[in-house]
Amino acid sequence: MASNRTTDKPRTTEPDTTTEAKPFSFSRLFHRNGHEKKDLPPAKPKGPPKSVWREYFESAVVTVIMALFGMTFIVQAVKVPTGSMQNTIMIGDHLLVNKFIFAPGESLPFLPQREIKHGDIIVFKYPGNPFRPERDDRADNRPIFTNYVKRVIGIPGDRIRIGADHIYVNDQPVPEHRIAASEVSQFAPLKTVIDPPPPREPGDRYDVYYKPGPPDDEDPDYRHREYTAFKGKDELVVPPESYFVMGDNRNNSEDSRFWGFVPREMVIGRAMFVYWSYDESAPPSGGSIIGDFLMNTRWSRTGTLVK
Repeated sequence: MASNRTTDKPRTTEPDTTTEAKPFSFSRLFHRNGHEKKDLPPAKPKGPPKSVWREYFESAVVTVIMALFGMTFIVQAVKVPTGSMQNTIMIGDHLLVNKFIFAPGESLPFLPQREIKHGDIIVFKYPGNPFRPERDDRADNRPIFTNYVKRVIGIPGDRIRIGADHIYVNDQPVPEHRIAASEVSQFAPLKTVIDPPPPREPGDRYDVYYKPGPPDDEDPDYRHREYTAFKGKDELVVPPESYFVMGDNRNNSEDSRFWGFVPREMVIGRAMFVYWSYDESAPPSGGSIIGDFLMNTRWSRTGTLVK
């Protein structure tokens, strides 16, 4: 008889594995592979720590570099030593000059740049007087090294004519508010003849000051009655990349009437505002330097916009 055999397959038993339950955590849920992040041991410092003097030195170097960059490309501080722009700008005014607004090259629409226009008060390097070179021998009036502050009257292509009582650009009188004023002393502001002065007429853009009395070309005592830049011409034409400038104190201003035009490359920038003003006509307070600073500073002119 055949017998039925049943073959039992050997069973392999695997060890039981147990998983420890951990509380739910969003950090584990979103962390890669579900593993906890392990903090790395702190990195060992490389080299000795900086000394206090080294930190001060590095800060000073960075400050100097930033200041030089700003003075070269953005702003510059200048002092006004003469009265050619009184009373718009006083003797002793310290100005900040915007050098970026007239930066050479093509201006981009998203940058605060533009071309020089009529009425701008610009700071530029004195180009020298080719008609009277002996006037450039003074230490305070050296070409290229001395900064001037004047108002732009003519831009390239303009025809400039000096009349008895007005300045004419392209046969049109310049819209200026003329104020009769006289000098009190060398450093003091001009004193207006009519106080308050007459109001501006519609269209007058800025104030200019003239000595009361007969027109300049009829005054035998007026030392600037001969405009050497014109050399007998009735009018001048402003050449390309040049500007005709004048001071607001018309009876006491060495400007384009006498030495010619300002080349574009000599323009430093546009005068923005007064950051400090010291009254050089005021007597000493009799105390210390600090006392003179406090008593003779024109605090009301701090922050005054130049326009």
